[in-house]
Order: sequence, then C-alpha cells, then structure tokens
Amino acid sequence: MRSIALLNQKGGVGKTTTTANLGASLAILGKKVLVIDMDPQANLSVHLGVDIHNIKYSVYNIIMNTAKASDVLLPTKIPGMDIIPSNIDLSGAEIELVGIVGRETVLKEYVGDILKQYDYVLVDCPPSLGLLTLNVLTLVDELFIPVQTEFFALQGVSKLLDTFEIVRKRLNNRLEITGIVLCMFTSRTRLCQEVVDKIKEHFGNKVFKTMVRKNVKLSESPSHGKPVITYAPDSYGAEDYMSLAKEVITQVIGNKK
Repeated sequence: MRSIALLNQKGGVGKTTTTANLGASLAILGKKVLVIDMDPQANLSVHLGVDIHNIKYSVYNIIMNTAKASDVLLPTKIPGMDIIPSNIDLSGAEIELVGIVGRETVLKEYVGDILKQYDYVLVDCPPSLGLLTLNVLTLVDELFIPVQTEFFALQGVSKLLDTFEIVRKRLNNRLEITGIVLCMFTSRTRLCQEVVDKIKEHFGNKVFKTMVRKNVKLSESPSHGKPVITYAPDSYGAEDYMSLAKEVITQVIGNKK
C-alpha cells in the first residue's frame, strides 16, 4: 500500500484535479484506490460526483470520532475507487482540534486500519499548512507536490519544504517527497519551458516525466462530477493522467515498487 498526500499551499495549481484524475487512472489500471478529501471546500468530493449537501457523514466525523471510517466511505462511479468525502463541517475542525491531546495524529488514529485494504491512498490536502495538513502528513508515507508551470511556481514551496522537514523530524520519519507533478503545461510559451527547467534543476529526478497539459476538457470535467478519463477519454487530459498513473506504478520507492 502506498499512501500519498498531494499538497501545495498555493491554490489553483492542479492539486485536486491531480488527486481525482490520478486516482481514477490508477483504478482503471486495476489498482484498488482510496481518495480522501481533507479540504473543507470539498472540491474533490464534488469532482467525483458526491452530493456533499446530502451525505450523512464526512471526514469531519472521523476526525471528531463521531463515526467510523467504514461508515464514511463511499464508492465512486469508477470501479475500484472509493472516497472519504468532505463538506463544510470540516472548516471548524482546526479550532475544535486545538484543545485535543495528540491533535496532529487523530486522523491516523481513526482512519489508519482501513488503508490496508487499498493499493493506493491519495489525500487531497487543503491549500494551507495548518492542523488538517499536519494530520495528513503524519498519516502518509509520501508527498507529491503539484506545481503549475508559471512564473510564481516555486513561490511558497520553500515554506512547504520547511514544514516537511519539521514534520519528518518530529512526527513522521517515514515521510518522503517522492514526486513533483507539473500541471497546466503549454509548449507555446518559452516561459513555461524555462519554469520547467528551473523546477527540474531544483528537484532533480523527483519530477515526473509526464507533464499535464492545459486542457479544456480537464477544466470542464469537475462540473459534470466525473474525472476526465470518463468524461472525455480521448482528451489530452485523460492521456496525460493515464501516462502519469503508469509512471507512478513503475516508481521505485525505497524497497517498494
């Protein structure tokens, strides 16, 4: 089982899009996948067709220990992929967690056992470095950083790397950055290629070879409650995320492949 957080505190970089579409592509390739929505905006849940206004439980209930993870779990329309959804209730969780002993590890405590049922667990983090994100980073073993190929791509990444080092030192020594996902790439601008070169210079072989191109179908698919692989299977977006999924599967992580 590989457990992976997708995190970048800069919004709009393709984090949720990557979680939904990488997860769906892995499931279509025969892997058993769980995605966890840890963002109070619940964009991942909406993207995968969850009616967030009419669910009995969400990840908030797991964190507050008012429901078991197995009660919150929902199947998606992609065979082999399940979701632990979010909703607006999660927005108050950070305040409610402040007075709890071991507040950085409550997610791991209450959801940990269910992860063993899956080949891949992908967690969509909120665009911040608060308590919800810390809970994710103590749960998972790997971190993927989606980066938009634009001028301000590396802005804020140094703060993220500082947080990563602190978490690894104090809370989770298993945690490793194992992938940089380049999103919204367009070959028509020289700036885009210059940014790609700079990111590769900074992160080396952690950068995935697959670059996710800007694609209208990719932008449209969330409003239809579908990943792009089922909404527009012949699109660039579907092609790129399937390529990324194959690259993830063949990755060698430590002693695991």
